[in-house]
Amino acid sequence: MTPDINCPLCPRLVDFRAGNRAAHGDWHNAPVPSFGCLSARILVVGLAPGLRGANRTGRPFTGDFAGDLLYGTLLETGLASGRYGADPNDGYALKDVRITNAVRCVPPGNKPTPAEFKACRPFLTDEIAAMPNLAGFLAIGRDAHEALMAVLGLRKTDYPFAHGTVHRVGQGRVLADSYHCSRLNTNTGRLTPAMFHRVVSDLRAAVA
Repeated sequence: MTPDINCPLCPRLVDFRAGNRAAHGDWHNAPVPSFGCLSARILVVGLAPGLRGANRTGRPFTGDFAGDLLYGTLLETGLASGRYGADPNDGYALKDVRITNAVRCVPPGNKPTPAEFKACRPFLTDEIAAMPNLAGFLAIGRDAHEALMAVLGLRKTDYPFAHGTVHRVGQGRVLADSYHCSRLNTNTGRLTPAMFHRVVSDLRAAVA
């Protein structure tokens, strides 16, 4: 379910990891484990760790702008408690939510290759299988949506990515799509905090 800290599956990511370890020896610089309990009913799936975010801190979406919006919204919608301090030791706790990434290691330019998505797919497959109460997914961006399509064995043409859409994906589960909560998307107005809040609220209602 979780890759080894020296996972060898993707040569390009191994080389990038080695360079980051040499340059930033105090960073996590390894596959980033999921955050939250396996008993959760909602699984949030992102693209991959950010270089100075999760790759540095070792917790998904922690330490970059996307995490500010994601973790703040989970607090606002009653799916978390505590205070988000952009640090894995901030005491922030998820409620009925688990967070992971389709690709567990940071990729150059935040762009995994198709081969890297495929190599990491078994980890997401195993994670989903290990969540007995799983009722809903939140896909953070198109790439996460398509990674879930591959894992769930669904055709992208039958479940097209569209911000704000809640798909029924079988086994009584739903999948909510959101534009990625990146600084670029929020700065350009493609995604506003209100838009993201609505997606999370709709998903929570759908799995209630």
